[in-house]
Amino acid sequence: MNDIPAFNRRGLLKLGGVGVTGMLLAPAVQAQTQGLPPPSPVDTGAVEDGKVTFPEWRGPSETPSGNPKAPLPPGERVGFAVVALGRLSLEEILPAFGETKSAKLVALVSGSPEKMKTVAEQYGVRPEACYDYAGFDAIKDNPEIKAVYVVTPNGLHRPFVERAAKAGKHVLCEKPMSVNSTEARAMLDACNAAGVKLMIAYRIQYEAFNLHLAEKVRSKAYGRLVGMSAINVQTVAENGAEQWRHKKALAGGGALPDIGLYCLNTARFLTGEEPVEIMATQYSPPDDPRYAEVEETVSFTLRFPSNAMVNCLTSYGARDDKHQRLNFERATVDMPNAYKYEGQSMTVIEREGDQTVQKEIDLSANNQFAAEIDHLADCILHDRKPRTPGEEGVQDHVLMEAIYQSAATGAPVRLDLIDRLDAFRGPPAKVEL
Repeated sequence: MNDIPAFNRRGLLKLGGVGVTGMLLAPAVQAQTQGLPPPSPVDTGAVEDGKVTFPEWRGPSETPSGNPKAPLPPGERVGFAVVALGRLSLEEILPAFGETKSAKLVALVSGSPEKMKTVAEQYGVRPEACYDYAGFDAIKDNPEIKAVYVVTPNGLHRPFVERAAKAGKHVLCEKPMSVNSTEARAMLDACNAAGVKLMIAYRIQYEAFNLHLAEKVRSKAYGRLVGMSAINVQTVAENGAEQWRHKKALAGGGALPDIGLYCLNTARFLTGEEPVEIMATQYSPPDDPRYAEVEETVSFTLRFPSNAMVNCLTSYGARDDKHQRLNFERATVDMPNAYKYEGQSMTVIEREGDQTVQKEIDLSANNQFAAEIDHLADCILHDRKPRTPGEEGVQDHVLMEAIYQSAATGAPVRLDLIDRLDAFRGPPAKVEL
């Protein structure tokens, strides 16, 4: 390199010449040329079962660095069509395909031609793989599409799930599954009859911190879970009465099915149990047009077979807070931002010797949307039942109906005992963190 002193490394890279960049990008050749020892296997790694692996280079007191992710080649990935291009799709779901390892975006479905054209250009989706709602059934003739992600308002989940099933496509459906248990059961029946998989997008069940916490709850690492508080609240615009979330036919309800469902489903997921008793109350400000059809606030308590008590609060009237706190025999676990798209953290408060200590749990955060999309792709590739199948979605509707019943009558609703864990779930997901 001394024979070209007028250039620095950055300048050489800008040249783009094969000979020059080859010198810069081949350290083993450089080292040998300069009489230096070649890189060791710790630095170069190896290929095992189609994956690049590296020996651990950190000391035993450090968190292991792990190995690089091993994505499938593009041609082997499961192709998805995303139905509806609202905020959730554009802000979270479509970008998540950039982090998937087994799935790829191949088609879009929208009722807004201009928006769909713009988004298709941004994500490299071919014009012939863009469908309007009326022409949705034509997806059956597109062999690239193996699965459909339904992100429409809740009241439109059923028709698109059933149409996708009829077209022979597997389905990932946003939560809540529908607007009531009757509709949800019909969707499940349609997918079963068509022989396609139906998965509900309970992203929290694929999120790193909540997965870690579920293992601690179930293993009784901190003793028996005595109680839990779960809060998911946020405010809505004063002129938001026309938004679909405030129309019962489209939403199925207010804060409960929209954001309170996170409290309900996460409590069930963490414990693996199903509640045996529910007590609830609800409130909506009088004469507020936003709550002419749906509720603003719901508070409900779940009692589980283990006698763990879970107190939940959900509302459209309080400033954004998505917090859960678990009280065990020997520890308290605090999780702010428990239900957000990102930003989770976990603190464990417990005794250590003669001290009370607070330990921050340090985990690598993952993209919840990419994780759930990849899980369905993996289930399709290996013919497995999803961890959060349609049965899981139906059960939440049954329980939400019990919550509304208790709130309406002022009396607790008692439910049949289900004496097995994960009664409505498939096998655990293999979530790579």
